[in-house]
Amino acid sequence: MEITDILTSDSVVPALRATSKKQALQDLSRRAATLTGMDERTIFDVLMERERLGTTGVGNGIAIPHGKLSNLKRLCGLFARLERPIDFQAIDDQPVDLIFLLLAPESAGADHLKALARISRLLRDKLVCEKLRGTEKSEAIYALLTESRETRAA
Repeated sequence: MEITDILTSDSVVPALRATSKKQALQDLSRRAATLTGMDERTIFDVLMERERLGTTGVGNGIAIPHGKLSNLKRLCGLFARLERPIDFQAIDDQPVDLIFLLLAPESAGADHLKALARISRLLRDKLVCEKLRGTEKSEAIYALLTESRETRAA
């Protein structure tokens, strides 16, 4: 599974203004609703329900909020670079400035887990994160996120 399978250039937010985790998830839910045709409140509720189980702030300034929706047709990703880091109750207690939101159909099963693993591997790369933090252009962020591993390794 590649990032291009779940992320489009329209689903990159280069400078999200949010002062809290809740506000960031509300804004991302609104944007995800536009991309998916799903109800904004339903998306937000699913994301908040997942956060109540445990934070999706995985450390090093990164959060990967995710959830499953019954009427969603395919996996859908949304990436946001925050203007200012926010408290996300991350596992390392550090503020978050990079958020990769993943929504999946309830029936996705293994595909949902594969997508989460792919996103996690990508954002564990310190050089990629450094570049993401260093650019403000949507097109450049999309290019960094979707560049193949082979290209990055060369």
